[in-house]
Amino acid sequence: MKLRKVSAASAAVLALALTATACGGDDKDSGSSDGDKKITIGIKFDQPGLGQKTPDGYAGFDVDVATYVAKKLGYTEDQIEWKESKSADRETMLQRGDVDFIAATYSITPERSEKVDFAGPYLLAHQDVLIRADDDKIKSPEDLNDAKLCSVTGSTSAQNVKDKLAPKAQLQKYPTYSACLNGLQTGAIDALTTDDSILAGYAAQSQFKGKFKLGGFKMTNENYGIGVKKGSDLKAKINDALEAMATDGAWDKAVKDNFGPANYKNEPAPKIGDIKS
Repeated sequence: MKLRKVSAASAAVLALALTATACGGDDKDSGSSDGDKKITIGIKFDQPGLGQKTPDGYAGFDVDVATYVAKKLGYTEDQIEWKESKSADRETMLQRGDVDFIAATYSITPERSEKVDFAGPYLLAHQDVLIRADDDKIKSPEDLNDAKLCSVTGSTSAQNVKDKLAPKAQLQKYPTYSACLNGLQTGAIDALTTDDSILAGYAAQSQFKGKFKLGGFKMTNENYGIGVKKGSDLKAKINDALEAMATDGAWDKAVKDNFGPANYKNEPAPKIGDIKS
């Protein structure tokens, strides 16, 4: 009798374990109906034109790219869970499995590639400057000598310019890009520097339309990739989706929709695996 009781209890435990495995496991979508499955994507929440949380949802070029990729992976828009991915948190979020992939102005670098894998690139950006639309004095990086050059606290962009191109530039550190833009608008600073895609996103906002222009200096190459966990099979699937986006016109439309008002002279959609140094 005791043996039968133990066997019955063991059977019950085994049944529960099998049920838990079927409902959960490593694949979060296993055992779920299509209506229940979700994909979690990391983006920026505070970069106009790229990744921004708005009262109406999420908008920007990175959002459009991520949405297209998710669709190719079999997810509808309402099955996407957006998660804020700040620059300092991106590798950790992927390693912990907090997100399935990250599209957040995520430049592919050797150091980052030791920790995570990258699909793409899907955009080739460059460090540039934003100046007032009526400024005809700053025509080259050298013209930034003696100019008041702004970037955000913690960024190396302005220091790179001073170290390599314009040693007499007067660096101004502001807490946010919006603060730099206000300073640029009032004349407190002469130029704002970071990636041209980020600058174009800010300049494309309705309140700034026609007030600023990009210098077009292309001081560095920034290869934006989609980050995935090291060894993830999503990398190949995302690359296939990015290739499709470049060939069916969706990539060009996303560029125009998000950067068009800033007259952003973007590079063509890069080839997968073509990392510009």
